[in-house]
Amino acid sequence: MKQVKSILGIFSFSALLLLSCKNEVKQNNEILAMESGAVVEKTKKPKRQLSQEFKDYWYAGKAEISSYELTQARYGEFRKGSAVLIYVTEPFLAKKQVKADGHNPDNVQVLKLNSTKKYLTGIYPYSIMNSSFYPVYDNQHAVKVSFSSQEWCGHVYAQINNKDDFEVTSHSYFETEADENFNLEKHLLENEIWNKIRINPNDLPIGKIKMIPSLEYVRLSHKKLKAYEAKVSLNNKENTSIYSITYPELQREINITFSSKFPYEINSWTETFSSGFGVNAKVMTTTAKKINTIKSPYWQENKNSSLHLRDSLGL
Repeated sequence: MKQVKSILGIFSFSALLLLSCKNEVKQNNEILAMESGAVVEKTKKPKRQLSQEFKDYWYAGKAEISSYELTQARYGEFRKGSAVLIYVTEPFLAKKQVKADGHNPDNVQVLKLNSTKKYLTGIYPYSIMNSSFYPVYDNQHAVKVSFSSQEWCGHVYAQINNKDDFEVTSHSYFETEADENFNLEKHLLENEIWNKIRINPNDLPIGKIKMIPSLEYVRLSHKKLKAYEAKVSLNNKENTSIYSITYPELQREINITFSSKFPYEINSWTETFSSGFGVNAKVMTTTAKKINTIKSPYWQENKNSSLHLRDSLGL
């Protein structure tokens, strides 16, 4: 009987040791995955297979640059200006969430969008830039989005990093918005919609959802950065499609018009919202209409001899 108990004791100890080892290996693997940056989100959709058409267009060593004639509503008046959308694919470090300098096993392939706006408000200029880094496999949220605005009163910067939650960092010259750091529950980002359209518009959400408005809108209108109820729809036509986003609480609507066929180029957009503050506020519609699109390795076109390329964009 003592021999049986001894054997059972040894078996129990071995089982506990094996279970402990398995848990330790699992924990170590999770820690290694987190340290390597391999885990960006706990839950991801399966990777979307990239078509040869997609690879030929987006991995040809060039960026797509599109210029737009901009009529921007600001302080209750319309301002003439220009907007540019620059799309390009690049490897992105999952842990540091910056562009990778070399080949790494945990690189995330992203379709990056840098969008810029320039316009005047009376005597002083506005210069705005939004950046969104969205996985080409369309299987998770943007890895990072950021926004900056510069004008003579000062500058504003905001960034969302995709970790266990959305980690938000924001800096502003306004007292009530200066130096903020907080977390947000994950919801669809308006900023990433512009990337999703270019990858697979048929995968765009429709119906009633929660969405986090663009960093540009939230910062310039001094609204709270959070998820708002939104009504979204996709109207597909033979040549052009329109994706619409309406925020009832914000009384704001965005309509993005794009080509119905690959590579789903953005043709124009409108944004209707309350412009101005206090008694001078009124509902106005910002519009942007495409001037031209070129493909270019712009990072190499940095000599004076390349200035003519701006003429082709109407800039």
